[in-house]
Formats: sequence, structure tokens, C-alpha cells
Amino acid sequence: MDVSILKKLDLGDKEIKVYLGLLEYGAISVRGLADLTNLNRGSVYDILKKLQEDGLVSFYHHATKQKFTAEDPEKLETLLIEKEKELQSTKQKIQKIIPELKSIQDKGGNTPTTKFYEGRQGIKTILEDILDCLKMLKTKEKEYYVYSATEASDDINSAFPNFTQERIKNKIKVKVISLARGGKTSGLDERRWLGTEKKSATFIIIYAGKCAFISRDAKGVPVGVIIENKMIYNTQKIIFGELWRMLKK
Repeated sequence: MDVSILKKLDLGDKEIKVYLGLLEYGAISVRGLADLTNLNRGSVYDILKKLQEDGLVSFYHHATKQKFTAEDPEKLETLLIEKEKELQSTKQKIQKIIPELKSIQDKGGNTPTTKFYEGRQGIKTILEDILDCLKMLKTKEKEYYVYSATEASDDINSAFPNFTQERIKNKIKVKVISLARGGKTSGLDERRWLGTEKKSATFIIIYAGKCAFISRDAKGVPVGVIIENKMIYNTQKIIFGELWRMLKK
């Protein structure tokens, strides 16, 4: 039996040890439980108090001694439901303060925030940020813009194979300017071609007040950078828009 799952209910190793001891041996005193678990009595008492608060343990008096016993293991499900309610409440509270936190961040000035990422997981983190940021936008139209490069496209597909499906599922549109010929549309996307023969390994994404650059380092390892700055974003968006209008469909 894998009892480590109990840690998901915020039970520590010692708490699990005491709880299992009570389940196995039934009603027992603090001293007896301390001997059974090789823990000092002070620790056992504190643990029992915590388990009582969680509804997993109860006690009664027998003669002059206080005996502790485990409640029906079904109580674990009750505890889980309570934890879920707490988590949902916490989620709602966090959602309420996010706009205030963003306001504080915006007041920090116009200095660009730059974050660096490396490897496949790093590229996936960038792609997840694109989806998350666009999903949170209040606007009806959720759209971003891309300068596509073949080499970087391979790294992106490898890092997040289901990215396009997730984008479409969340009704996010994208306009793509491909540096070279090739590529196809998949849904909620438009593509135009620059038609240059010059190769580039850098993939540029303009989205939600940010610009992401995905490329490779000198060793061929995928790397990425996110620059968060509204002025840089707006400039890049304007340049993209003008170039988009100049190119043929």
C-alpha cells in the first residue's frame, strides 16, 4: 500500500506513522503510541492534536488514562473535500488580488523585464506563457503575431507537440509571416511569406505586451528570451502590421 498519497492531505511522515499505528493497534495511550512509533511523547501529543483537528482521531477516558483511537478511514475523504473547498476559496481570493498585483507591477516603470530560458522545457514554458496570457485577455479577439523560421519551428514542435491544438481549443488566432516558403495553416491562423532565401534560426512571437525570441545557442541547444514591455511590444506589433499589409496572401 502506497501511504505516501496521504502527504497530499498535508500529513507529514510522523503524522502518517502515528495515524497508521492507531489504525493497526486501536485504542492506545500517548505513552504506548510513543513507544510504538519511537517518537517522544511531546511530539506524539502534538501530532494527535493535529490529527484530531483534521477529524482523523478521537479520544476517550478509560479509568485514569486518556486513550486515542483512529476514526473510520472514510474520514480521509471528508478531509479531502474540506481541503478542496479551502483550495477553491484560496483560488478565488488570488484571482481577486491579481489585478491589484498587476497594477503594482505596472507602476514599477517601463524598464523591460527580460527572462531567459534554455532547453526543451524552457521553450515549453515560453509557449505555455503565450497560451496563458492570451487566455486571460479580456478582449473578444485573442490574437498574436509570429515571424516563423524553419529551424526554430522544429524545436517548438518538439517542446510542445499539442500547442496548435491547445491554441485552437482556446480560440486564439495567429498571424504568421514565414521567412521562407513552406508551412501550412491549421485553423484560426493566417500565413504570408517573405520569400527570402536567407536562413534564420530565430522564431519571434509578439503577444500580450511581450515579445518572445526562440533560437539556438552556439552548441545547438534551444534557447529563448521573453521581453515584457508594452512600448517594445507596440513597436514590434506596428512593424509586423505594416509588413503584413505589404505582403501578398
